[in-house]
Amino acid sequence: MTARVLMLQGTASDVGKSVVTAALCRIARRRGLSVAPFKPQNMSNNAAACADGGEIGRAQAMQAQAAGLAPQVDFNPVLLKPQADADAQVVVHGEVVGSSGAADYMAGRGRLMGPVMESFERLIDAHDLVLVEGAGSPAEINLRDSDIANMGFARRAGVPVCLIGDVDRGGVIASLVGTRAVLDPDDAAAICGFVVNKFRGDPQLFEGGTAAVTGRTGWPCFGVIPWIPEASRLPAEDSVVLDLPRRPVHQGLKIAAPVLPRLANFDDAGPLELEPGVCLDWVRPARPIPRDADIVILFGTKATLSDLAFLRAQGWDHDILAHARAGGRVTGFCGGYQMLGRRIVDPGGADGTPGRAPGLGLLNVDTVMTSEKRVAPVAGRCAVSGEEVAGYEIHLGRTVGPDTGRPLFRLGDRTDGARSPDERIEGTYVHGVFTNDYFRRAWIERAGGTADAALQHHAVVEQAIDRIADEVEGTIDCDALLGCAVRPGSSP
Repeated sequence: MTARVLMLQGTASDVGKSVVTAALCRIARRRGLSVAPFKPQNMSNNAAACADGGEIGRAQAMQAQAAGLAPQVDFNPVLLKPQADADAQVVVHGEVVGSSGAADYMAGRGRLMGPVMESFERLIDAHDLVLVEGAGSPAEINLRDSDIANMGFARRAGVPVCLIGDVDRGGVIASLVGTRAVLDPDDAAAICGFVVNKFRGDPQLFEGGTAAVTGRTGWPCFGVIPWIPEASRLPAEDSVVLDLPRRPVHQGLKIAAPVLPRLANFDDAGPLELEPGVCLDWVRPARPIPRDADIVILFGTKATLSDLAFLRAQGWDHDILAHARAGGRVTGFCGGYQMLGRRIVDPGGADGTPGRAPGLGLLNVDTVMTSEKRVAPVAGRCAVSGEEVAGYEIHLGRTVGPDTGRPLFRLGDRTDGARSPDERIEGTYVHGVFTNDYFRRAWIERAGGTADAALQHHAVVEQAIDRIADEVEGTIDCDALLGCAVRPGSSP
């Protein structure tokens, strides 16, 4: 079997490539095709654990769900996890191979085309259709020479490209026409057409716009996709979603979550945000943590020591300690769990810059960072409520201390996490626990809130994918678009 392949690229980041790719995965699956997602290179601190112990970007795990597949490392062979402004952890085929500065990575990333093509070839041998998602924009021609994520991959694999533009951000005609203007002629020839995404209102009002783009580029328009509210119900990958307006909740459980610079796996919050009786407030820098919060959650971070220093610079440490002294609850996930302890030591700079720092001291535990990274799906029971849980771990560091004698979870023959003697402070390394409906309800009720007994998280995500696929299939010419897919190496 050699799959047909179509690549989706965008005029910029956050134009909706991930969501459109997921929708097309679901549409192709409905048509009886074995379809797989593929993203050569991703940059995100929201990752998913695969059964084989590797990790991939969260969006590719969501696309795999749309395709009816379990996450696997071949769906995203190169993952960059930023841990400083110009430095990132480099993950290849699911495993950390080191860290790299931006300039060094850009200069040497061409060598990663080999691992990218290895994964790609395994996928095209196993499926009928592979849908490839680009990264950023092909208009970043200053990066073209060593590109493995956009036209560099498309040309190497010999596959066609559909370009996606975002009308909601404005300037979509200029972004599409401008991309054509700056592309090398051979790169431009690989583009089979374009889609306009996130349109609000009557799409007939934009017919002149699509005609203008076609007239200036020669590319046909496959259609105009409307703004689809259900996209907000999908697991988030990029922190840009934290800037979106939140629904007001005047009564109910109030949760405050500080937004740290290297926030990671914050999609842990997604199921809580779906609860009608929960108000989750993402606290931006320069704002104090609200005094009326019932719970403060410290979500994960890719650079624990650095983000702990940032937390202190914002004065949030005083807010959290005052909240805890007043009887408030505090929960930490992964790096946030480490911050709740007495001290964090990173002798070799495994998680960023070498160093040590006192933690917030709310849990009687200590953490030592090591180069060994644990990445694995896990399952067990909550040590408090007894509810079954399934989730995953992605972390560096080992945390020990007296409070681990009161674990949060029992995972087979071992335990995870810690709780304070009064059980108001808790931490864990397990991500994804709020997707477990019974555990989430018990956790909310234990904190004094009221959960929606009818809310089933997996069903919500499945319904959202179906609804998005319905909208995409109803507004673009899917037959023409998927008909552009070719077997690799043939002429796009």
